[in-house]
Amino acid sequence: MIFKETKIKGAWVIEPKVFEDERGDFYEAWNQEDYKDLLGIDHSFIQMNVSVSHYDVLRGLHYQVEPHSQAKLVWVTYGIAQDVFVDLRKDSPTYGQWDKVQLSPNGKRLYIPKGCAHGFLSKWKGTVFNYLISDEWVPEAERTLLWNDPDLNIQWETADPTLSEKDEQGHYFKDLK
Repeated sequence: MIFKETKIKGAWVIEPKVFEDERGDFYEAWNQEDYKDLLGIDHSFIQMNVSVSHYDVLRGLHYQVEPHSQAKLVWVTYGIAQDVFVDLRKDSPTYGQWDKVQLSPNGKRLYIPKGCAHGFLSKWKGTVFNYLISDEWVPEAERTLLWNDPDLNIQWETADPTLSEKDEQGHYFKDLK
């Protein structure tokens, strides 16, 4: 696997080595020892979630507060997604910064550490988005950062996405405690 750190400290794009032949292709999707040895990631993923989104649906920016903060390993198995993550860790050198990665069914994964808000925009009808998460969903710990916060100025590839009510009512970064 090839590991590339994003501009957000501790967030990584993981590209597998793909073996192709006349039958198709094969790649290793997860290897806990590689993640531990190469990235220092030494936790288990306890839950897997899957969402299917119509074109121009934006989900996020979601996070959970301590002690239920979640690390995520995400990837797309069908469609295309613009994945965005924001560093909310006050002790991080990249606090308040965001980055984005395009995900499609090529095996590329994105590891997002605890303490980051996360969201994605579906750029395809029926985008299938997969998440491995390190802590269970706790409704009381969940928070939403406003997707179009002018102070963050995230460069989404849409002007008028379809949003849930929860995502429409997200909080401004400057109002985080």
